[in-house]
Amino acid sequence: MILAQNDSSVRNSGFGGVCMMSNKWRDEQHSSFINFISCFLSANSFRLNIVPIAPDFIFNCGAVSVAFIFMISYDCNNPEPIFSRAEKLKSQFGHLYVVVILPTKEQNDTFIHSYFRYGMDIGRPTFIPALDLEMGFEKIVRIAHACGVCKRQDVVSKLKTERERSVQGMDVFLRVVSSIPHVETHDANALIQTIGSIEAIAKASKENILENTDISSEKADMISRFFRDPKFYLSPRIN
Repeated sequence: MILAQNDSSVRNSGFGGVCMMSNKWRDEQHSSFINFISCFLSANSFRLNIVPIAPDFIFNCGAVSVAFIFMISYDCNNPEPIFSRAEKLKSQFGHLYVVVILPTKEQNDTFIHSYFRYGMDIGRPTFIPALDLEMGFEKIVRIAHACGVCKRQDVVSKLKTERERSVQGMDVFLRVVSSIPHVETHDANALIQTIGSIEAIAKASKENILENTDISSEKADMISRFFRDPKFYLSPRIN
């Protein structure tokens, strides 16, 4: 198994967050495993908080919360608790994963049989098998990290799209306002910075334009008349 300290895909990404661990789950684990988790999270820039929560873990990273059930001891003779718990929590968390330690083929086969016997919906939530405790927790951290990165990339993409829309909107605004006779692009820029929208410019008086911009009296008069005199606004000049 590759530990976090040697894992450049996670450690060198500069991405971390907060890991909340259930105090009830912690009390059921051996202290050495809790120490491993603490060191593993620290190496991957995650801060650990022990809190009373319904899942075993909740990771907050990249403006997204990811919940986990971590079943470290699967009972082949009593599989019902893990599936009923997953059913209950999946309605409370948009991102829920269930990591189950299945070290033997018998446990794995029994788990798959029980999964379908209890009528679980594939992917709701997603169940992830692991061979041992350390591997299971490493998978948890990798999933949380991946969800955070995807969310961050989605936010960046949306901001880029909004900026493109803003630039396009500004271009349309400048073309409309500069279609007024004698009004140039720098005049249109001055109007949007001081007066605001096209609607606000249409309502602005000559005096208001002169007071708030460095536009000449002749141009201010032309702008005011343009939005009020049909002879102007019914035949605009388009550049």
